Amino acid sequence: MLVTSLIRRFLVLMAIASGMLLLPLAQAQNNQGFYTLENVQPSEAAGKIEVLEFFAYTCPHCKTMEPMVQKWSSTLLGDVNFQRVPVAFNANMTDLQKLYYTLENLDRLDLHPKVFKAIHDEGKRIFSEKEIVKWVADQGIDAQHFSDVFNSFGIQSRVARANELIDNYQIEGTPSVAVGGRFVTSPALANGYQATLTQADQLIEKARELGQP
Repeated sequence: MLVTSLIRRFLVLMAIASGMLLLPLAQAQNNQGFYTLENVQPSEAAGKIEVLEFFAYTCPHCKTMEPMVQKWSSTLLGDVNFQRVPVAFNANMTDLQKLYYTLENLDRLDLHPKVFKAIHDEGKRIFSEKEIVKWVADQGIDAQHFSDVFNSFGIQSRVARANELIDNYQIEGTPSVAVGGRFVTSPALANGYQATLTQADQLIEKARELGQP
């Protein structure tokens, strides 16, 4: 089981490096634009439909889709709780997960799109804590305060929970969008970036029909 999981994650990394999206065979055979989980996942926002965007800062598809997601998420109704989940397919990506949650903790998610720009457009290798701290300091954040939060138990707990969600939602490629604890769509499944968000809207309606919240 562990060997199979490691092989799958290695293949995902190779796909990301080549600018491709990788799909498990079961998902590749799914032509309805999404897949349904066998086990419904509980929402962390009581009484609301949970929508999760699984992304990775190293993923070029996530960079392309980020402004679309930002605009789309602002239109969601009050019965929907939207959250981003940073994905790490190996231990070397953990610091990027911690970066996202630290920015969120510091109320500096205005820097979220700038991280994509720094990595993909400016060629900055902000993959380790040392380089990340240098970069955020250049953005006007106190380096010591950032480091304290970055290495806090709270951030470690958020990363651990993110990894649980990645496994529970069977995420093997980014970006992916999960809806209502039971449905997952992606550009590969929906055949496009905007189509993914259209599919997510339909899945939100489906969740409402199923009695969520």
